[in-house]
Amino acid sequence: MEQFDFRRMSIYQIWVRSFCDGNGDGIGDLYGVYDKLDYIASLGVDAIWFSPIYPSPNADFGYDVADYKDIHPDYGTLEQFQKVLHRAHELGLKVILDLVINHTSDQHPWFLESRKGRDNPYSDYYIWRDPILKRRGKKHKLPNNWSSQFAGPAWAFDAQRGQYYLHLFSKNQPDLNMDNPRVREEIRAVMRFWLDMGVDGFREDVITYISKHRDLPNGLPWLPVINGMPYYKDGPNIMRFLGEYRAVAREYGAVQIGEAPMTNVKSALRYVSGEDRVLDMLIEFDHMMADCFLTEYLHHAFSLRKLKRAFSRWQYGLAGQGWNALYLENHDHPRVISRYGSLRFWRESGTALAAAYLFQQGCPFVYQGQEIGMTNIKLHSIEQYLDVASKNLYAMFHKRESQEKRMQRIHVSSRDSARTPVQWSDAPNAGFTTAAEPWFYVNQNYPEINVAREEDDPDSILNFYRRALALRKGSDTLLFGDYREFFPRSASLYMYERTWRGERVLVVVSFWHFNQRWRLPEAHFPQGAELLLSNYPDAAMGTLRPYEAQVWRWRAR
Repeated sequence: MEQFDFRRMSIYQIWVRSFCDGNGDGIGDLYGVYDKLDYIASLGVDAIWFSPIYPSPNADFGYDVADYKDIHPDYGTLEQFQKVLHRAHELGLKVILDLVINHTSDQHPWFLESRKGRDNPYSDYYIWRDPILKRRGKKHKLPNNWSSQFAGPAWAFDAQRGQYYLHLFSKNQPDLNMDNPRVREEIRAVMRFWLDMGVDGFREDVITYISKHRDLPNGLPWLPVINGMPYYKDGPNIMRFLGEYRAVAREYGAVQIGEAPMTNVKSALRYVSGEDRVLDMLIEFDHMMADCFLTEYLHHAFSLRKLKRAFSRWQYGLAGQGWNALYLENHDHPRVISRYGSLRFWRESGTALAAAYLFQQGCPFVYQGQEIGMTNIKLHSIEQYLDVASKNLYAMFHKRESQEKRMQRIHVSSRDSARTPVQWSDAPNAGFTTAAEPWFYVNQNYPEINVAREEDDPDSILNFYRRALALRKGSDTLLFGDYREFFPRSASLYMYERTWRGERVLVVVSFWHFNQRWRLPEAHFPQGAELLLSNYPDAAMGTLRPYEAQVWRWRAR
């Protein structure tokens, strides 16, 4: 089946548990999603990406899947999902599901069977290894020195089977053994189950990790957290495995978007270039490191130069060969205004950040609440946080620091800041639920930051996103044009152009708390520019107020 043109799409991500509660139990669900589909369509997006909605014990809130072919009872039923799917399609929205196949839950029936012994049909569905013989009085040693990305060793001992199993993330997320052809057959069946229902594609979680080096050698001891990555990222059989899944997707014309942490441009091109590509886009992490090192927990001051280098590296690197996935927020990262913007200039920086990424070449993703400028939550104790990564990092790192300092790190880094309930109105619990208590804390700024308030304000962040997405969709230059950055060394100004068939569109964004001026080469940009979009009234070429964003167009004469 012929694939739809994903290059024209913009995608709205829903983390269902915090989106909208439709049945009044305090938990977001598919009933709430159904009620808000018209709102989503009003943004001007073309597709919805659902973070995992499968049954799960929620050790990692859905990324520990216990059943690939059903819906979590907190969220509804298969029948309700089909109702959402049908209505989304009526509104012209594609539906993309998260496909989590590097690992499952430790409560998945495959793992429960695999634990029972080495001679049952599921024995080799996961990566098991014997303990290394005891030394220096220890009972036994781990199979290798790999660390989990959620802190601690990447191995857990299972007393029932008498072996260790590999888990690159939580100990409740055992890694599947993709070298087993039966496992890959199961995954293909999962894909067909949802594609037959009418789903339009998949976002594939940490998909570049699914092929491990057979020998599982020790990792680099000096590399924290990701010391084993050279032996599980872009592994020896990754292209063959992904080729098998690509064949299924092609039968249905489905889109495939792969998450690829720590991936560079050269590596990405293996996956997303050419007619025989195995993925359509990669979600990379480079530009999410502009205020941190490796993880948001290792925080430093925001650097616009670092952000711009990452943006341009991928724009230039994939030009003419692959398609970028453009995003600033998702369920794995704290809120971007709190990171790269300014709470003092909240509206201005929220709209400036939108302009900075939405007009690059690629497919823009908007995460729920991003379009209204939601910000990080600040809780008082680690016990109030639910995210497993935040809890593990707090416990494992910087033990010599004060509790206050460790909590500061959590405030700027926790994924829970992206998972507070969406702020729909100034009603109790931000209009997220009619229950007395929502499943998680609501950010206390909801009376000022909410959808209802911004709907009525033509200059709001919400309405700026609508205008920006409409502008992008209606312009071949912004969809397909070449990218060129100006003033890359500026620490306060991000400026780039898009060119296509004689038309130029210039995007100018200030990242400064003060006024500043800018100048363009007159030979390159002649007179007669048309202002397409600005986040301030009375925009003037050559001047910028704090966090001002301007979009200008020149037509060939």
